[in-house]
Amino acid sequence: MKAVVLAAGEGTRMRPLTANLPKPLLPVAGKPFLRHTLEALHAAGISQVAILVGWQGHRIRESFGDGTGLGLSIAYEEQAARLGTAHAIGCMRTHVNGAFVSVNGDVVVSSEALVALIAHYKKVGSPVMGLAEVSNPSSFGVVELNDGKVVGLEEKPRQPKSHLINAGVYIFDEDIFPLIDTTPKSPRGEFEITDTIGALMAKRDVYGFRLPGEWIDVGRPWDLLRANAALLAPLKGSNHGDVESGATLEGEVLIEEGARVRRGSYIQGPTIIGAGAEIGPNCYVRPSTSIGPKAKVGNACEVKNSILMAATHVPHQNYVGDSILGERCNLGAGTKVANLRLDEAAVKVVWKGIEVDTGLRKLGVIMGDDVKVGINASIDAGTIIGEESFLGPGAHARGNIAPRSRIF
Repeated sequence: MKAVVLAAGEGTRMRPLTANLPKPLLPVAGKPFLRHTLEALHAAGISQVAILVGWQGHRIRESFGDGTGLGLSIAYEEQAARLGTAHAIGCMRTHVNGAFVSVNGDVVVSSEALVALIAHYKKVGSPVMGLAEVSNPSSFGVVELNDGKVVGLEEKPRQPKSHLINAGVYIFDEDIFPLIDTTPKSPRGEFEITDTIGALMAKRDVYGFRLPGEWIDVGRPWDLLRANAALLAPLKGSNHGDVESGATLEGEVLIEEGARVRRGSYIQGPTIIGAGAEIGPNCYVRPSTSIGPKAKVGNACEVKNSILMAATHVPHQNYVGDSILGERCNLGAGTKVANLRLDEAAVKVVWKGIEVDTGLRKLGVIMGDDVKVGINASIDAGTIIGEESFLGPGAHARGNIAPRSRIF
């Protein structure tokens, strides 16, 4: 069975992290996000994959090539305009024959879930939708089942009829393509796969299958932290770098080639220390943290449940918790990131001028690339800082800070 991965989106909802990097290449648990999906497909027994690319698609091609390094054969298709999931799947018709797996490029799905989905397809002999159970189904496409068959689909209903939602993972046969061709545009101007599946249900049974394990939809920047923790959970630690005597590694910690951990450092896994990174001396790195290549965590610093991207420096007396720092950022000495409201309510962020409840009790800063922070600055919980911004000494950052801003 072949697979298609839909990874053409521009990732505007992930800004500022995607200002310079396409969403599929955002680093999560030490690897580009898309690589986790490709590895899961390979582990599920799939060897031929076609990837739909769009904005900065050349970078995705350059990153994965023909797939040889992953044990895959990878082909690519370019989507000039993003016109909905049905349109995206329709673009892939020349890359499949017979039944195929379709995976949205912004979901975390395990190889175990894919194996189970394929087994269910073989059992029922009919198209299958992967389903997830969530507490807030009104934000997704809600699915109703009867005896395992899909009998209802509704996009973002005000009053959901179930807690099962469309997980963005499917197994279709080639008869989906003629139905895609006749799918009308929805009120929001897109060709919706749920409309196509509705037409398919009129011709044959479509089954729903609750995917085992954790399912994560990475739609907003803070979703990366949940994905990072989930993908780090099965990590097996090993040391390929230089760990000085007097440094402590607890649990599963992966030290990549060329990384250096100085004495007095205390690192708790699951954590990845990227190639060429420098840790310590005398710092504390807590679980579910990914330190990127050539990044630095220095003296008297603490980093917890965070992603530090390539060449970012947290060098002197800093605290960074539940945060994502883009590439080549630098925190001045004494910079502190708040990650918890004093009332301990869920952290809210300002997104395009609208306050959004993240549902997270702890969330620090989402920082774009090339942000520079002066000494003794403070950053409020739920702050978003655009790329190439500058926070002066003693600055206090909060809310949504536009790219290339200057805060004093």
